[in-house]
Amino acid sequence: MKEARQHRFSPPPGAADLLLIRHGETQAAVRGESFPMVEGQGDPSLRPEGEEQALRVAERLKTEPIRAIYVTTMRRTHQTAAPLAAHLGLEPRVERDLREVSLGEWDGGEYRFRAAGNDPAFLRARDEHEWGHIPGAETTAALQVRVRAGLMRIARAHADELVAVVVHGGVVGAALALATGARGFAFNGAANGSISRMVVHGEQMIVRGFNDVSHL
Repeated sequence: MKEARQHRFSPPPGAADLLLIRHGETQAAVRGESFPMVEGQGDPSLRPEGEEQALRVAERLKTEPIRAIYVTTMRRTHQTAAPLAAHLGLEPRVERDLREVSLGEWDGGEYRFRAAGNDPAFLRARDEHEWGHIPGAETTAALQVRVRAGLMRIARAHADELVAVVVHGGVVGAALALATGARGFAFNGAANGSISRMVVHGEQMIVRGFNDVSHL
């Protein structure tokens, strides 16, 4: 051997290459009005800016060799996936375990007002990386358990394939925290329409990108 070049990453044989896409921006919360609900969780639709973000995601990914598209039970993920699905001729599949974190008494839009007003429970949840400080909310541990289960199901079904997975900000945060061993909220705050990348090989989860917004 005369020379050895630097290593270039490629997914291991049998791995699934997952593009975690956060849905586009949704309708604003309105004081005194709840979002439509699905299984006890807020289900707002995309606002015009979110629809534009979905189009840009599709334009960015339409030439990639994506073999499947996954969405959650919430319509904002279906709406975000629709332009890409049309380009690729794929029917999105639903993975229920990747739905957004349940916010308990603050679901349906109230969370946004509590966060904007620095409610003490919100501050405690943020500082301690624990969703469970919000009244009636899912715990960070419970969220991570189901997110991992959902991602592993997708990975097992798509060995050696590239898959688009349209999810939620809390789910992106949970997935990348699981993969890196970071604290629960370390990767919260991914932008609407952003793309993060995770390679799953067996039980190993490898982060390859976070919050790519170059297409927006």
